[in-house]
Amino acid sequence: MAPTPPRPASRNKMLGEKSTDSVERERNRSLSPRPKKNKQAVAHKHVSTVKDNDIFLLPARDYEIMFALTALAAAVRLFRIWQPTSVVFDEVHFGGFATKYIKGKFFMDVHPPLAKMLIALVGWLAGFNGNFDFKEIGKDYLEPGVPYVAMRMLPAIMGILVVPMMFLTLKAAGCSTATATLGAGFITFENGLLTQARLILLDSPLVCFTAATAMAWTSFLNVHEQGHSQAFSPTWWFWLATTGLFLGATVSVKWVGLFTIAWVGILTVMQLWFLLGDTKNVSARLWFKHFFARVLCLIVIPVAFYMAMFAIHFICLVNPGDGDGFMSSEFQSTLNNKGMRDAPADVAYGARVSIRHWNTQGGYLHSHAHMYPTGSKQQQVTLYPHKDNNNIWVFENQTNPENGVGIGGFDEVSPPIFIQDGARIRLYHVATDRRLHSHDLRPPITEADWQNEVSAYGHKGFTGDANDVFRVEIIKHMSDGPIAKERLRAIQTKFKLVHTMTGCVLFSHKVKLPDWGFEQQEVTCAKSATLPNSVWYIEQNEHPQLQGEGIEKINYRKPGFFGKFWELQKVMWRTNAGLVESHTWDSRPEIWPFLTRGINFWGKEHRQIYLLGNPLIWWSSTVAIAIYAIFKGIALLRWQRGYRDYDIENFRRFDYELGVAVLGWALHYFPFYLMKRQLFLHHYFPALFFAIATLCQLFDFVTNRIRLFGLSGRPAFGWIATLVFLVLSIVVFGLFQPIAYGNPWTKSQCKQVKLLKGWDWDCNTFYDTYDQYSSAASSTPPISGGASPTSSGKKGNNGKKEMKDINAIKAKGAPPPKDDTTAAPKNAPVHQPVAGKIVKREEHIEYRDQDGNLLNEEQVKALEGQVEFKTRYETKTRLLDQAGNELPEDYKIEDGDILEIIEPAPQGVNEETKKGEKVIVPKDEPVKAAVEPQSMKQEDSPDVLKEAKPASEAQSETEEQ
Repeated sequence: MAPTPPRPASRNKMLGEKSTDSVERERNRSLSPRPKKNKQAVAHKHVSTVKDNDIFLLPARDYEIMFALTALAAAVRLFRIWQPTSVVFDEVHFGGFATKYIKGKFFMDVHPPLAKMLIALVGWLAGFNGNFDFKEIGKDYLEPGVPYVAMRMLPAIMGILVVPMMFLTLKAAGCSTATATLGAGFITFENGLLTQARLILLDSPLVCFTAATAMAWTSFLNVHEQGHSQAFSPTWWFWLATTGLFLGATVSVKWVGLFTIAWVGILTVMQLWFLLGDTKNVSARLWFKHFFARVLCLIVIPVAFYMAMFAIHFICLVNPGDGDGFMSSEFQSTLNNKGMRDAPADVAYGARVSIRHWNTQGGYLHSHAHMYPTGSKQQQVTLYPHKDNNNIWVFENQTNPENGVGIGGFDEVSPPIFIQDGARIRLYHVATDRRLHSHDLRPPITEADWQNEVSAYGHKGFTGDANDVFRVEIIKHMSDGPIAKERLRAIQTKFKLVHTMTGCVLFSHKVKLPDWGFEQQEVTCAKSATLPNSVWYIEQNEHPQLQGEGIEKINYRKPGFFGKFWELQKVMWRTNAGLVESHTWDSRPEIWPFLTRGINFWGKEHRQIYLLGNPLIWWSSTVAIAIYAIFKGIALLRWQRGYRDYDIENFRRFDYELGVAVLGWALHYFPFYLMKRQLFLHHYFPALFFAIATLCQLFDFVTNRIRLFGLSGRPAFGWIATLVFLVLSIVVFGLFQPIAYGNPWTKSQCKQVKLLKGWDWDCNTFYDTYDQYSSAASSTPPISGGASPTSSGKKGNNGKKEMKDINAIKAKGAPPPKDDTTAAPKNAPVHQPVAGKIVKREEHIEYRDQDGNLLNEEQVKALEGQVEFKTRYETKTRLLDQAGNELPEDYKIEDGDILEIIEPAPQGVNEETKKGEKVIVPKDEPVKAAVEPQSMKQEDSPDVLKEAKPASEAQSETEEQ
């Protein structure tokens, strides 16, 4: 191999090389490696020269600057935090979870509970009673008195804390005060972090705990690099344990914290690897002491913290809720009023049973009096996740007993005949008098040749046909106990139902029926069914002859904490992986570093909130990552060719310090490429923190450490560069702040800064001038997110019908009308100059009984306290002039018209305008037509996996009797 050319001595000096060796000596060093002993000595010398950057021992001036920056961040984050005064984006979910915590109703979410519990705690301390449901974007906070500002303060304060944490992290890494100021300023004026921190969302707590972990770990690295004498000192233990605590907090907010754990874990493995090689200073006993100290602080503490958060979560959520359908029956039995009564263990002909699917979150075999729109057009059979009277079936034999009474007489057979393995049975649906049935027709959704339709067929008194017969096949290796392997036993026996005529097996999978099937899960008969999806078991079991003393009873074994914890982790994982449906504002990781698209959060009253970062900060941090990647590639090539660049202290420190930050960025960014689920811009925020840290460290080396640029001895230049960079960032921040705060903006200003096509907010949302905002505020009653002023006026073509105050309707117990102020009337533009006549859009509430009959005001009043109100939304728009006269549907809004959104509730009924029909159901009757409107589906919630609704003829979720 040809010898490696020597490095010029002058270049060594420019890069900050302190050695005065001659060129000849450098050549000799490059041709032959130094002995291992010398390498260890040099390494030890390098460690001893590392400066101690203890963040508790900074100059007073540094603390003054840090507190001033924190105060500035507080002013920026808390400015007009009360606006908007209505629900914004995912406040629908995370505010709604606070409601469920306060009411103790179990829910299922794909995120761990820490941040949600903190938000709920703040709301509770502020007086929130949980009676606001956060169901819709734009729903008003003011009229119901929701302490939303207090709840928003928690993410805001945590967003503020990221600023001093970035300052201290950079100081712990050895950066100058000017560089630390630059990093804190970048966090302060980053528009995306600002937007997230002002709302009831989880990303601000996530970034806060990520930053806290980075600060603690960097401080630990500082102590570690001081040498072996500092190992196991109080400061060493403090920062190592603090790192573990913050790791636990980070992963307890979102599972993105696993990437933070991976970052610390990789660096820890590297530490242990180098300690293992330091045989001079680290004995085997001492190495194991290092190892177990890290296991305790970086594994045991985070895991214990994480599990403790779920323990509190379970303590808070003790009542049934809309999330218990995701959990097993064993899990549900631990909730109040959800425990199943002890049931007879043996199953006999004539038993009334509920049959549960073993897989797909354990729904019940269900039918209701609605027909398939295609295929046989017979009655639907579905899987429904909640307990319901429409889940009850009766086991029948192929022939009815003679002179029997009851349903087929099976309940009178004495002694009862137990159902054995291989028995041929029929299943009679009690609520509709039809039998489970299958035939060689394709299902309405899964139209595969190997799938047959399953329906309920027949009528009362009908003896059935051959397509009603199924054979019981017990799956012995899945059944518990020897008796359960021979005959059907509740809970213990797992079995298949094989259709005797076609040989297909009763089957269900994660396919939802459309609206005509109430989004319940499809049930088919599959000829090649996979085992988990064709396994069933009996839960509820009642038989008139299997009652009283001496009858063996059975029930679920209630799981302890660890059983519940592990089950919930699995359900969270499956649900998170299932969030694959596309979303209007989702994006993929490859565009995040370039900020080519944001997220529309909210829009109303000619204002908008749109999640977008500060382009200057965002793009500069991406360039810094690219610079390090190029540097590392060149450094590796030179190292392979024998160059001794890593003997240069600045070179080595540059690679190590920036490498730590870039590793954090990479581990918080690249794993998203492996995910097929919905992803959004805010998933990049933890990676952005590390990208900003990389940018600042690059800035510090250029302005303060590398002699090549001639700036290392001129701290004034570093401050000047910091101020210039910050001023530019503030200017860019100011250009985009209207869509961060939801402030007034003009169309022209909007269009000037809309640089990229992917920035898809609508500049036409805004007025032409700021004066129009003032004029609109003075001429139109303020409306925010569905809050309606007390108003009166005339209604109808003759202008004589009086409009009732909306509050009068609210006083009757009906919920307020659905807010729809962001939508314009048909053929009518929303944005008009303030002049001319007022064009009003009117919305009101109607009351109907379960059969669809209209109820007048007197009837509604008479039913108060005796019925439940379920909301069904329909919206039609009418245009009225200022006198209350109705305008024709094809009326074109003229220049100068004002569009005023009003929500009065008129006396009487108008068939042309329906808003919020109230379905009246007596409390002692089954709830019918309980189909609620769906809020705008956002990411990171199981709501995206549409919860099955009760059918109009079915009963709603019922408690175990």
